[in-house]
Amino acid sequence: MGGLVDKSYFQELAAADPGDVCRRAQCRYDDETKLYSIAVWGEDYTVSPFDRKIMKLGIEPAEIDNLLGLFIIYYLLKCKDLDVDNHWISEKDMLGGATFFRGPHAIPTGLVSDKYNSDVQGFVERCRQLTGIPLEMADGAFAFFITQRIPVAVLFWDGDEDFPAEAKVLFDGSITQHLTLDIIFSLADVVCRRIAGKKRA
Repeated sequence: MGGLVDKSYFQELAAADPGDVCRRAQCRYDDETKLYSIAVWGEDYTVSPFDRKIMKLGIEPAEIDNLLGLFIIYYLLKCKDLDVDNHWISEKDMLGGATFFRGPHAIPTGLVSDKYNSDVQGFVERCRQLTGIPLEMADGAFAFFITQRIPVAVLFWDGDEDFPAEAKVLFDGSITQHLTLDIIFSLADVVCRRIAGKKRA
């Protein structure tokens, strides 16, 4: 992969102890192929630190979106062996989040609210397709286990004549133990785009 996934991440992963990586990230490593395998949002990916490739497995393996690749390799490198906190926070609740998550780093929840606008059922159906777990919040809300240690919730409020539709992404309180703010932004961007069905240009 090129772009945002710097070669230094692959170099760091190549030098890491596979046993430690697999324990923390709950992934697998093949000694013969030198590939890590990890499930992310219900799909299987391989990471080759020596070939510097992150691939989505399937009938025809394919390279993936740079921001998703950035999340995957950073998660392998830095995640901790911690259980989830089981309480939701917004990006503004994170240390430095109120300053960081604005301007070019504003989470693109408008992709979700613009897509579904007054179509709550469409939002619900899309979230179910993506293995979402229903939550009793907003007009529609679902939790997604991106990995076993990284649950994310997406909330949607229906639009009407008086108020526009609104969407919000929430994170488990443990997320800043695993990821820096820029990687959290990368993940949130991937989540919003997948729910809205919009690929990066």
